[in-house]
Amino acid sequence: MYNHWFMSFLRLAALSFCALAHASAAMQAGVASLDITPKEPVWLGGFAARTKPSEGVRQRIFAKALALKDERGNTAVLITADILGFNRELIQSVSGELQRQFQLPRHSILFNSSHTHSAPVIGNVLAPAYPVTDSDRAVIARYNKWLETELAGLAARAIGSMQPANLSFGQGLAGVAVNRRRTGNPDYPNVTDPDLPVLAVRKANGNILAIVFGYACHNTTLDDNLISGDWAGYAQSETQAKYPGATAMFVQNCGADANPLPRHSEQLAKMYGAIIATAVGEVVAGKMAAVDGVIATVLREVEIPFETPPTRAEFEARTNKGIEMERRHARMMIEQIDRGTLPKSHAWQAQAWKIGNNFTLLALGGEVVADYAVRFKKQYGFRNLWVAGYSNEVFAYIPSLRIWQEGGYEGGGSMVAYGLPSRFQPTVEDIVVKTVADVMQALGGR
Repeated sequence: MYNHWFMSFLRLAALSFCALAHASAAMQAGVASLDITPKEPVWLGGFAARTKPSEGVRQRIFAKALALKDERGNTAVLITADILGFNRELIQSVSGELQRQFQLPRHSILFNSSHTHSAPVIGNVLAPAYPVTDSDRAVIARYNKWLETELAGLAARAIGSMQPANLSFGQGLAGVAVNRRRTGNPDYPNVTDPDLPVLAVRKANGNILAIVFGYACHNTTLDDNLISGDWAGYAQSETQAKYPGATAMFVQNCGADANPLPRHSEQLAKMYGAIIATAVGEVVAGKMAAVDGVIATVLREVEIPFETPPTRAEFEARTNKGIEMERRHARMMIEQIDRGTLPKSHAWQAQAWKIGNNFTLLALGGEVVADYAVRFKKQYGFRNLWVAGYSNEVFAYIPSLRIWQEGGYEGGGSMVAYGLPSRFQPTVEDIVVKTVADVMQALGGR
C-alpha cells in the first residue's frame, strides 16, 4: 500500500512538474538596462525658465527594454526611458533597426518616456522653449545620435536574453498626483488617475526578472540643472533594491494635467518615489492575475487637425512682443510659412498590446490628460486594462473636449512651446475615442 501511494505521488509530481515546465515555456521574457546619463553638460528638457545646460548629475538615468514572446513566436518589445519624450525620428530609427534585425513589425515595438524634466533635450521637441546656442545644439545632436544607436542595442540584448517566464498583473493605488489645473482654478474638476498598474515577470524558478509599473503624474518635482529621473527614477531604484536582481521599469500614464505637489526639493522627490515603490511592493505581494496566452499587438495612426493658424502678418507682429519663447515661436512659424511647410495637422498614434484575457496595455501618444484614462477604463474595464500616455511620439498635449473648452496650458496654450501653429480643432477627443475603439476592436472586440 505504501509503495502504491509513493508511486502515485511520484506520477503526480512528475505531471505537476511537466505542467509547470509547459507553463513556463509558453511565455518567454528578456530584459536589459542601459545607463543613458550624458557624459558632458547638455541642455535639459521641460522647463522654459532654464538659462544654461546641466551642471551635474543628481541621479543616473536609464533606458530599459522588456522583450516578450509567446508560444507561437509572437514577439513584443517595450522600451522605456528616463527622458522627456521620444520624438518621431528617434522612434523610426530604433524601430527600423529592430525590424531589420528581428523582422519585428512596428506595432510590436512600444516606446514610453517617464517625462522627467531633468534629462537631455531630444531633437527639436519644445524648441521654442530653449535659448540654445549652436554649440548647445551640437551637444544635443551628439547625445541624440548616441542614444539612437544604443537603444537599438538595448532592445537587441533584451530579445537575446529571453528565457521561460511567468507573467502576472495587478493594480494598486497611490496618492501622489494632484490635478494641477486646479491651481488658481479651484472650480475645475479634480480629475486624476490614481491607479498603479503592475506587470510582474518571473523566471521559471520564481525569482522576479522584471517589474513594470505605471502611474499618472508629471516628473516635475525637481527643476534645477542637475540630471535625474525625478520621483520615477527614485521609485525604480527603490523597487530594484527591494527585489535584488530584478529590473524595475516605469511607464508614464495619463498624467498630463497632474503634478506631484508640493515640489521643488530632492527630499520630496525621494519621498514620492518611496511612496510609489511601496505601492508597487503591495501589488507584487498581493494576489495578481496570471497573464498568459497569445500576444496581440495593434497600432493605428490618424491625423489630428489644427485650427486655422494666425496669418504671417500676425506672426510678424508677435516677433516684437510677449516673452522670448513666444517670439521664438513666431519666428519659427514665419520660416515655415515662407518654406510652405506650415502643417495643417499632426499624426497621432494609439497602440495596444493584449496578452490572453487578463492583460491589455493601451498606449496613447502625446501628453494625454486623465479624462481619457477615466473614460477608457469605464468603457473597456478597470481590472485588466492599463491606460498609458506619453507613448511613442510626445509632440503635444492631447486635451479632452472639456479641457479644450476650458483652455489654459493643457487646452492649447502649450502649442507655442511645442512649436506648433495653433491648437487642435475641437474634434480632438472624437478622433482619439474613435481611434481607440478601432484599436480595441482589432484586439478582439473588447
